[in-house]
Amino acid sequence: MKRTLFVLLIMVLTFGTCSITLLGQGMEGSKAVPLSKVVRLNRAPVNKQILRVKLPRPREIKLDNGLDILVLERHKLPTVAFTLWIKTGALNDPRDLPGLAKFTADMLNEGTTHRSSAQLALDVDDIGASLGASASFGRSTSVVTASGLVENTGRILELMSDVVLNPTFPNDELAKYKKRQLAALQEMRSEPSFLARERFYQVLYGDFPASEVSATPESVSKVTREDLEKFHREYYAPNNAILGVAGDVDYDTVVKLIRKYFSAWKSHPIQTVHLPPLPKPMPAKVVLVDRPDSVQTDIMAGNYALRRNDPDYIPLTVTNHILGGGPAARLFLDLREEKGYTYGAYSYFRSDTYPGPWIASTEVRTAVTDGSVYELIAQFKKIRNEDVPEQELDEARRAIVASFALSLEQPATLLNAWLTVDYYKLPQDYWDQYPEEVAKVTPQVVQETARKYIDLGHLQVVCVGKGKAIEGGLKKYGPLEVYDTNGKRIN
Repeated sequence: MKRTLFVLLIMVLTFGTCSITLLGQGMEGSKAVPLSKVVRLNRAPVNKQILRVKLPRPREIKLDNGLDILVLERHKLPTVAFTLWIKTGALNDPRDLPGLAKFTADMLNEGTTHRSSAQLALDVDDIGASLGASASFGRSTSVVTASGLVENTGRILELMSDVVLNPTFPNDELAKYKKRQLAALQEMRSEPSFLARERFYQVLYGDFPASEVSATPESVSKVTREDLEKFHREYYAPNNAILGVAGDVDYDTVVKLIRKYFSAWKSHPIQTVHLPPLPKPMPAKVVLVDRPDSVQTDIMAGNYALRRNDPDYIPLTVTNHILGGGPAARLFLDLREEKGYTYGAYSYFRSDTYPGPWIASTEVRTAVTDGSVYELIAQFKKIRNEDVPEQELDEARRAIVASFALSLEQPATLLNAWLTVDYYKLPQDYWDQYPEEVAKVTPQVVQETARKYIDLGHLQVVCVGKGKAIEGGLKKYGPLEVYDTNGKRIN
């Protein structure tokens, strides 16, 4: 017994020491070798086979009122999760009322024909459930979610259906909501990250609806209960929705409950909202938002990416992972580990029914703004012009597939994957083929993808910071436009 305890103690001390050493290597002020200088010995055995991932398939059914239902039985935990996608979102907001889809979704929980806002909150809390709704800017859907213990499935569905079918948008709750929103907008305008995002999307998308990243004080003040009722009446319809359920449920039982609570939902024709044409890509330029009190510079750079059903989606996923997908990616290693300009630098892309943006972003000290923009562009050029080393590419592919496989342990993530297939009309075997498609991405494909989507000729660079300190250095990267923090152009 003593010998066993001694061996365990040695193991704990050994592994603990290793953990501390590894964690310390990336910290500022550490004398350890930076990540970019670590020599790879390649002595660890690596399984070269593709990680096979096969998703359990949902069973599908359509109610008589047109509601599409996906049921995914997962019996690992005694929980259940529901997600309802309404196929109309903030992308369809009226031009003079940005935020209407968000306002409508946010207000669903503020009272129904059966419950007040307070009673609804108490009923949800009573069963330890969650119930929420959202309509993110730039998205084509509004989303209602509910989850909890499977023993409360009936109660959860009853509450969810109540807010979807019977919201009343009471004036007293709307008045409170407006006050909260106005305060939130004022707070957002004080954040340089919001100013950068706001200006970047406006520069990139112009008059296209995706240019809106938030409501405005005018739209918050202007919106009425009648506006919310109209948006809900026009778009919240079963024939304009997909309901997914995942968890420890029995198909027949849960479908019966869904019929009970959602069959009364009346369908009607949905008016198609036609989006304007996407603006042609603008020539490369730099936009400065002058924030005189800033002690750092927020940088966003990017251009158009792709639609969710574009065949380049997976190649761009791999390419972006190599460039800026995390702390082992090139932007992070260069700007943080090599240069010490920032705490982090990343890139990402969004996609929907229209080409979303590809974006690289970082926050740096004012004094290194020029150098940071230089390094970002240098990394963009490198991934466009040089083959990615096979080992770096292989690590990226494996990391993507491993992350994907681990994420499937969450029923809600699984459900979202199948809702994505249904909504964007992807092939039914899309996720079954996903690991193999990731593995097919070669250095040549990465380079071709980078040249296509990291478009230096149309690169839009937005910097939010102290204008007097950084304006001169930014001029070398292209024509410069200057705005104040209220969005007014001053140069």
